[in-house]
Amino acid sequence: MLPPHPVRSAHHLPASSKHPLNRPVFFTPLAILLAAVILSLWQGAAVLAAETAINDWILRYFSPLFAWAGLAFLALLAGIALSPLGGRIIGGPLAKPILSRWRWFAVTLCTTIATGILFWGAAEPLFHLNDPPAMLGLQPGSDAAATFAMSTMFLHWTLTPYAIYTVAGLAFALVYYNRREPFSLSSLFVPLLGRRAHGPVGTGVDIICLYALVAGMAASMGAGILALAGGIEGIGGFAGGTALRWAIAAAIVGSFLISAATGLQKGIAGLSVLNTWIFFAIIAFVLIAGPTAEMLGLSLRGGADYFQTFIPRNLGLDVDTDWHRQWTIFNWANWFAWAPVTALFLGRLAVGYSVRAFILYNLILPSLFGAVWMTAIAGATIALDQQSGASLYAILTAQGPDPVLFRLFSALGGGPGVAAVVLFAIFLSYVAGADANVSAMSALSTRGITPDAPEAPFGVQAVWGITVGLVALVLVAGGGIDGIRMMSVLGGFPALFVIIGAALSLTVTAARGRHEAAPAQS
Repeated sequence: MLPPHPVRSAHHLPASSKHPLNRPVFFTPLAILLAAVILSLWQGAAVLAAETAINDWILRYFSPLFAWAGLAFLALLAGIALSPLGGRIIGGPLAKPILSRWRWFAVTLCTTIATGILFWGAAEPLFHLNDPPAMLGLQPGSDAAATFAMSTMFLHWTLTPYAIYTVAGLAFALVYYNRREPFSLSSLFVPLLGRRAHGPVGTGVDIICLYALVAGMAASMGAGILALAGGIEGIGGFAGGTALRWAIAAAIVGSFLISAATGLQKGIAGLSVLNTWIFFAIIAFVLIAGPTAEMLGLSLRGGADYFQTFIPRNLGLDVDTDWHRQWTIFNWANWFAWAPVTALFLGRLAVGYSVRAFILYNLILPSLFGAVWMTAIAGATIALDQQSGASLYAILTAQGPDPVLFRLFSALGGGPGVAAVVLFAIFLSYVAGADANVSAMSALSTRGITPDAPEAPFGVQAVWGITVGLVALVLVAGGGIDGIRMMSVLGGFPALFVIIGAALSLTVTAARGRHEAAPAQS
């Protein structure tokens, strides 16, 4: 291992426009994705049927691996936080942070949740409240079903999924800054394989993970397009149809490309800070306007059930197998799809901070935010649906999940102004998350990326951004919400093995940490 070295603040350095393309990594996944888009437009029904068959095969045979991996990652991170490695400074003792702690939290939060927490925060608990797993014997709509619904929201949006990102991001931060390995996913495997990690196998890993991230990003963007279209149509009282969805996709892609062109500090960080403040404003409104006592009581009961059932619920031991696959494993697959390339970006942010700080800002604090968000949004949704005799669930079953979030805010007394803020939050959420991930995707498909020259050419970012938009539109047009869910699983499957490899590398690094750790610093 090379000795720690000082890392200059990358945001003070101009982005290089002379980085050559890594042609295999750039063109191979791009060609596959564009071919898939064309094939979907030409033979949509056949493609959807093939996706369904592959999706079912993955869920049938690999659900236990998804489930056990999440728990293992949490145990690994707990061990690292308590080990000598926890005190090591990412980048070496002289490294300087490129972001303040507040900006670091905001960028991490917005990079990792995108639109999912908004779209599913109101829609998902209605499924669990009104159609709980038969194995539990719960009466739909009952208080026991409400507790299960809130517990499930904590399960799907706090510790386990964030452990996936944190393991991958921490593994990359240590090899990139402390070992000075190339900006490539193959660098994740250097502690395991040495220099053999680079070369054709490493290029193959980069290609697979670029595909996986585009699949995950397109699934998230598809959900965002549906949510935005539902809100705009609800406020305007019209049916925008396909034209509205195309316009929304164009606005999202255009916005995050403009943000990408301005760099980390002005673009991504600025958007993320604004978005985080809007999130807190939404939480405050719901807690004040909603049935606060019922929401807090439900949160306490759901939290208790979450901790009591944590291991069996993660592994699907106390719920129906089909339910576990279609909900919990679907969620894990979506997070896995984003994780490899997102790890490059999250790892890049961490320079100058300790390993323990990385775990705090990438695992603990985002999980706490997720719990608070679900206390407000999911709690209000469940409480109001129970009080009104499942009226929100009736909207969900009749019109799909698109309008549910906006009907929730309407029921809380929010007028057009509140609806507009929520619309803006959904839009900004995806822009902030996509901005960061397109930056990482573009850097991955470009040669010569270093801490001193961290940005890929804008043209490369534009190609990837437009590609994500096209894939998302095909998903929305061809498969709707079912197509989005399947694309999440298809993207997460290859990424699962990459993150397991990253976890093994991190384990090796931690085992050597007693001899290699730098003096602890905060």
